[in-house]
Amino acid sequence: MLAVPDAIDRVIERHGADAVCAALLPMLTPERVNRIDTVLANRLVSLVTIVEDTYDPHNAAATIRTTEAIGLHQLHVIEPGERFSAAGGVTRGAHKWIDLVRHRDPVAAVKSLQSRGFRVYATLPGAPHTIEDVDVGSPIAVAFGNEHAGLRDTTVAACDGALGVAMFGFTESFNLSVTVALAMNRLATRRREVIGASGDLPEEQRRLLRARWFALKIRGAVGVLDRLLA
Repeated sequence: MLAVPDAIDRVIERHGADAVCAALLPMLTPERVNRIDTVLANRLVSLVTIVEDTYDPHNAAATIRTTEAIGLHQLHVIEPGERFSAAGGVTRGAHKWIDLVRHRDPVAAVKSLQSRGFRVYATLPGAPHTIEDVDVGSPIAVAFGNEHAGLRDTTVAACDGALGVAMFGFTESFNLSVTVALAMNRLATRRREVIGASGDLPEEQRRLLRARWFALKIRGAVGVLDRLLA
C-alpha cells in the first residue's frame, strides 16, 4: 500500500504543484533550489529495493539512508510480523526524501511490482545471477531478507529469479544494510548506463516531488501556502 497523503500532499493537491513551487521559490536560496533540482534529475524509479521483515532498527535506518543516497525513488518494506521501524538518528532525515511503501503480504508485494512491469529478484547464496550479470534492461526490483532467516520461501517462489553478491572471504554473509548498499549501488550504476541518463523520474512525478521538497525545506510551509494561495 502507498503512503497515506499528509498535509503537504493535500495542500499540493488543492493548489497545484506549479503554484506551490512559485509561492515558495522566493523563500529558498538558489543553492537549495539547485540541489533539489539536481537530486530530482538523478532519481531512479526503475530500480526498487525491497526488504522483508527487518526488525533491527539500525539496519532498517541504514537501508533507508542507503536507498535514498543511491538516488532510488522507492523503498518497499514487507511487514508480515514486526512493523518496519528505523532508528531516526541513523537515517539523518533520509526518510523524508523517499517513498516508503509498506506491505503485509510478501507475495502480494512482489506481484504488485510485477504488475507495474518490474522483474523481481530474490537475493540468495549461490544464486544463478549476480549483480554484475543480471539483466538490467528493464525495470528491476531486488528483495532482501532479514538479518537471520533471510527471505521466506513463499517470497522467493513469487520472484522471477535470484541473484547474489560475490564474496571472497571466509565470512558467509554481509550485514543486511551492507548487502543492500553493495547490490543496489552497482545495479543503479548499470541501470543508468543502460538508460543513458542519471535518472528516469516522469515529468509529472518530478513536478509533484519538487513541490513537496520545496515545502519540506520551509518551516510551517502548509500554513504559509494556505495564506499565500487562498
